[in-house]
Amino acid sequence: MPDAVLPETGTPPSRPAARPLRRIDPRQAGPLIALIALAAFGTAINADFLSAGNIANVLTRSAFTGIIAVGATFVITAGGIDLSVGSMAAIVSGVIIVLMNELAGVLGAGAGVVAIVLAAGLALGALAGLLNGLLVTRGRIEPFIVTLGTMGIFRSVLVYVANGGTLTLGNEMRALYRPVFYGTLLGVPYPVLLLIAVAAAGAVLLYATPFGRYCVAIGSNDEVARYSGISLDGVRTWTYVLQGMCVGLACDIYVPRLGSASSTTGLGWELEAIAAVIVGGTVLKGGYGRIGGSLVGAIILTVIGNIMNLSSAVSVYLNGAVQGVIIIAAVLLQRGVAARR
Repeated sequence: MPDAVLPETGTPPSRPAARPLRRIDPRQAGPLIALIALAAFGTAINADFLSAGNIANVLTRSAFTGIIAVGATFVITAGGIDLSVGSMAAIVSGVIIVLMNELAGVLGAGAGVVAIVLAAGLALGALAGLLNGLLVTRGRIEPFIVTLGTMGIFRSVLVYVANGGTLTLGNEMRALYRPVFYGTLLGVPYPVLLLIAVAAAGAVLLYATPFGRYCVAIGSNDEVARYSGISLDGVRTWTYVLQGMCVGLACDIYVPRLGSASSTTGLGWELEAIAAVIVGGTVLKGGYGRIGGSLVGAIILTVIGNIMNLSSAVSVYLNGAVQGVIIIAAVLLQRGVAARR
């Protein structure tokens, strides 16, 4: 069949140019590729790595870091940082234990007390996050300084309340509270289900709402965002509130695991959360965030620790050093990608 011709010129119409192949963004594909490579490496080292029990253990342990990392994604995307999440987790966990023991003495041990304390943990985290947010926005203090200060305050308050020792749940309440961490629904641990729910809610908030777009805009260029009519103080404050709420949720499922809180509770969680976010592709200087990447980043960190335990080739005491190397390497990779663009 002959080519069609244009009625006025008598020449065949030009064919549309072929679209160039879309390049794969390493910030999106890189974390998933790294996780697959680690899984293959772990399987090669120890065949038990892919066992159902070990996978469930890895995902359950990833829940704490993953939930906190979802909140940290909003803070970092908007150009902030929160170094206090580990100490915040310590004080929230301590208050949860004290509150649960007191309510059990007044109301009696029961599921109602557990429900009240679960809500209280979320509220306590939100209040701690609000404190950080207001100090940053209303106090006009750099986020690094604010959260460095509250990091010391939160942990010191816990040590004071515990009188330098350990706060422990009563036996009755501990038995009632344990299923929150150890229980399952259709074979899936509750912490994993909570992690999925928090990540899904975070993805909707970041990608499908004005608030998420405002976080990206502020992190990219806060002056342009201000001239666009975005409330910088309001959005930034809410990112810290969200971070605090995520810490509260993480504490709700962490306390029943051990049933206690001490000066070492949550130690290093801020490093793990930031590492998970950066490894997941979120830009440390702000303006770009990936909820799914943060989730994968949290799993990667847990998998690395799990492989270290299974292989015994590297001491588990070097886990913090490994995380530090991962953060540095991830930032260097981000700079390399930005330079090529």
